[in-house]
Parts: sequence; C-alpha cells; structure tokens
Amino acid sequence: MPFTLTRRAAPAALAALLLAGCVSERRYDELQRAYTQLQGQYNADQATIQMLEGRLKVTMNDRILFPSGGYQITESARRELAKMVPTLQGLTQTRVIVEGYTDSQPVGPELRRMGITSNLDLSSRRADTVADTLIRLGTPRAIISADGRGDANPIASNATPEGRAQNRRIEVTLVGPGN
Repeated sequence: MPFTLTRRAAPAALAALLLAGCVSERRYDELQRAYTQLQGQYNADQATIQMLEGRLKVTMNDRILFPSGGYQITESARRELAKMVPTLQGLTQTRVIVEGYTDSQPVGPELRRMGITSNLDLSSRRADTVADTLIRLGTPRAIISADGRGDANPIASNATPEGRAQNRRIEVTLVGPGN
C-alpha cells in the first residue's frame, strides 16, 4: 500500500530504503534531489508531492492546467509546468510518466464536437498535452511517456462536486528502472 511522506520524514524513509537494499545509492540521490527541488517549486494549492515506495509523484489538479472541459494548456499552466523542467532535465536513471484522470461525468457536447467521445479520450489528450509541453520546455523526450486513465482510480467520491474536482488531475510520476 502506498504511503505519503512529509517533507521531514522523506529523507529518513529514503535512507531506510537505501539501507534495505531496495534502492541504489545513485537512485536514492536522484529521487532525494528531485523531491527537494520540487518541494521548493510548488505551494500545496498548486501540487501535492509525495514519495511513494521509491517513486516520486507530483499531482496537479486539472484547474491549474486546463480550462474547464478542455485539454489545451493555458499560459499560466505552461509556467507551472516549467517549474518542473530543471528537475526533470537532470534525471538519468528515471522515467517520467504523465497520467491523466477525470471524474465520472460524461463528456459534454462541445468535447464530442472536437472528437473526444469519452473520459478516457479526454484524459489521454490531457496527459499527452502535458507530456508534449514538458518536452517542448526541455525535458528529454526519451524519459517521458503519457497515459490516459479516464475515471479509473478515483481518489475521492464522484458523488460530490468537491470529490469530482479532486479526481480531475494530472499525476507526474518519477520511477527508476525496474520499478
């Protein structure tokens, strides 16, 4: 089961993983450096940064990145993503996976007119847009991939507007070889 580390607990937990032989020293250093850099770049209302069993995950709510019901990046979103690029540029033993998620509400007629027929389509376009933006901003193409998840894996109830808002998100996960 994944666990979330606070800023204070992350170094000790990473050291424990290293000592247990789960993570190489180089991998430990790379994840620790990325965690520290990204914590300094984002406020809690912009992104949640978690260390999850040897993975680093940055979760951004869709409202930070996209206009309601859209998949095109805004200029302010481009600036938010640009904060991540210096960290991603320095990675050598890490893959970057961009995953898009939606709530369970069906896509509307405007999106259907644009050829987006399902939440899976919408989440895929959003993940692709974020990955393409990160690449254009300088992230090495070879380390990044994108995947849409639709309304799979909700993190809150889709029965309330607040829960649906939490489920509409982009997750950028840094994982090493073999993870």
